Amino acid sequence: MTVIPKGALTVSADGRRAMLAMHDVPVVDQPRWPARDTPTRPAQISFRVEWVATDEPVTYDDPLKQFRFTGWRATTRLEAQVEVPSVGFSWRSDPLNTSSASFGIIGAETNGRYFQR
Repeated sequence: MTVIPKGALTVSADGRRAMLAMHDVPVVDQPRWPARDTPTRPAQISFRVEWVATDEPVTYDDPLKQFRFTGWRATTRLEAQVEVPSVGFSWRSDPLNTSSASFGIIGAETNGRYFQR
């Protein structure tokens, strides 16, 4: 689990556009995963992801799992950079403005004890 620091997530007033930017988030590099007992190395990732709602509404509703999501399909873009300092490895994706995703949604989720029919 990673805590989202204050100011890392920005959402437009109408809730139809959001940007999440995280820098130097600690992660673990484990090149031989899923093999057990393989060496791990400290690493870090920085990324920006953007969601922009389209005009196509979407709803997922599963009463048995007490889960509901209402919102819109969204265009989604991402750029990222990964570093593993102990081995001198770094990688950077193409810029955000050249990115696209096959699927994205933006909206509101309700689950667990807050789920009501």
